[in-house]
Amino acid sequence: MAESVVLVEIWRSGVLEGVHRGHAVVLDSQGRIEAAWGDPGARILPRSSNKPAQAAAMVQAGLPLRDELLALSAASHSGEEFHVDGARRILEMAGFPESALLNPPDMPLDDFARSTILAAGGGPTSLQMNCSGKHAAMLMTCRFNDWPTDNYTAHDHPLQVLAREQLEELAGERAWAAAVDGCGAPLFGLTLTGLARMGAACVTAEPGAPARTVADAMRAHPDWVAGTRRDAAALTRSLPGLLAKEGAEGVYVAAFDDGRAIALKIDDGANRARPVAMAGVLQAIGITNDVIAGHAHQELLGGGRVVGEIRPARLA
Repeated sequence: MAESVVLVEIWRSGVLEGVHRGHAVVLDSQGRIEAAWGDPGARILPRSSNKPAQAAAMVQAGLPLRDELLALSAASHSGEEFHVDGARRILEMAGFPESALLNPPDMPLDDFARSTILAAGGGPTSLQMNCSGKHAAMLMTCRFNDWPTDNYTAHDHPLQVLAREQLEELAGERAWAAAVDGCGAPLFGLTLTGLARMGAACVTAEPGAPARTVADAMRAHPDWVAGTRRDAAALTRSLPGLLAKEGAEGVYVAAFDDGRAIALKIDDGANRARPVAMAGVLQAIGITNDVIAGHAHQELLGGGRVVGEIRPARLA
C-alpha cells in the first residue's frame, strides 16, 4: 500500500501550521486510472458515500419513491425542516411511527436548524438524525416486500444482503470488510478505486435502471441529499450532471455524466479538509468554477480577521 500524501495545507500568518494527508484517485470515462495521489487501491470504509448503492438496492427491491424523497433516501441530510418533514412523509406513506426507526436520535447537522430547535427547548430525535431518510426508506422497502422491520439493520437481513450485492456489483469488487456505520446500518468496505467505480456506474447506468434512477434524483435535488448550506450541494449545483456524495471521516466521491469519477479519503477524517481536497483534485484535472475556487481557499481567522487559509496542496 502506497503511503498517503499531503492533500491539504493549513497556512497561518505565512507559516505552514499543519497538513491533512490522504489518498485520491481520478478515473477516466473508461474506468481507467487517469491520476492518483497516494494509493488508489487503499482500503477504506466509505461511510455515507455508499448511500447511492444502498438506495439503488431499495429501488431494485421495489421502493416506489422518486424525485426529492428518493434523493432523501440517499442523503446525509442537514436536519433542516424540509428534510425532517420528508423523512416523516416516507414513514407515514409506509405506515410506520418514528419509533420504528433504528437510527439513533441526534441534533441536526445544520447550525441554524440546531440553534432553532435548542432555542425552542427541543432536543435530539431520530427524524433529525442525518440518516433518517435512508432508514425511513429502508422501512418502506421492507413493508413493500413483507420483510421483518424490527431488525432491518442486521447484516443478514434480506435488505442488507441485497444492498451489499448491489454495492459490489456497482463497485466491480467484493467488499473487503463488513462493519457498522454511525447510524447503525451495515457498512461495507471498498477500495478507493472501487468507490469511484461505484459512482461512475450510477451515472452511466441505463435510464430507468435502479442506480441511474437514484443518481438522477440526487443530481436533481442536491439540497435534499445534503442541505441548503452544504458544500456537496453547492458543488453539485455548480457542475451540471455531477453526482457528489460525501461521507464521514473525510470520504468523498464525485462522478460526471460521462463516467469520469473521483474518490478521496482524508487520513485523519477531518471534515474541513474534505471539500478543500476535492477542489484541489478538480483543479488539478482542469475543472474549476467560482464554487470550486471558493472551496479551495477556506479562510483562517485570528482575532476575528483573516490571517491565513486552508488550501489544497500542489498536486503534481
